[in-house]
Amino acid sequence: MQKRYNALTKNYIKDFKSADVWSVFKIMADFVKGFEELEDLGPTVTIFGSARSNEESNYYQQAQVLSNKLAKRGFNILTGGGPGIMEAANRGAYNTNVESIGLNINLPMEQIANPYTTTELSFDYFFSRKVMLVKYSMAYVIFPGGYGTLDELFETLTLVQTRKVSGVKIFLVGVEFYQPLLAFIEQKLLTTDMISKDDFDLIRLNDNLEEIVTEIGASLSNQVQNLKENGLDKTAYYKSLLKLKLKETRNGNEK
Repeated sequence: MQKRYNALTKNYIKDFKSADVWSVFKIMADFVKGFEELEDLGPTVTIFGSARSNEESNYYQQAQVLSNKLAKRGFNILTGGGPGIMEAANRGAYNTNVESIGLNINLPMEQIANPYTTTELSFDYFFSRKVMLVKYSMAYVIFPGGYGTLDELFETLTLVQTRKVSGVKIFLVGVEFYQPLLAFIEQKLLTTDMISKDDFDLIRLNDNLEEIVTEIGASLSNQVQNLKENGLDKTAYYKSLLKLKLKETRNGNEK
């Protein structure tokens, strides 16, 4: 274990503490790789969560069920590509008619690519990987996790709050797990005007997987309208969302 931590420290020193200009090219390579591979993705949902949850975990099982439901509705599933919740989400979407994408991070410990991806990319830097995890999705579902998951939660909240991304839904699965955190946010941030009521309402805490799937599906109309209003109705992404929206409408009428 100590050797693994030493390797991580050496990588940190090499990339961030030295004057090695090659690090700039490695960062660029991360972004170019992500943009080239993911630019043609259609409707996609990113699922975050702990790398340490095993198959017996209720959250693992919920993530697998949720991603399967979303995949059957036509949504690609995007994860960090590792074990735990990420594996469960990719597993639920695997062998369906959508993409099951894993964006792995090069670490000397813990992060091992899961076998349930149709597209797998590996990144050297957390920040470039995080951009790809949020850039191509229309909804974020965040299961319980540790520091990395909480970092992703607050990153997505900040992006939506500041309108750097728009029309994106943020769901937390794990009412018992996240309730104390939301109580802190409400009591310490909202009541002291550190955030607004609208900011607090960005978070949807819900363990009902069917409701999450339904709400993500319903948000397609908003996404399509938003893209059209911003002059993006000629893009491949707009057309892919519109195609899925029309399919959902037809299926609803048939029922």
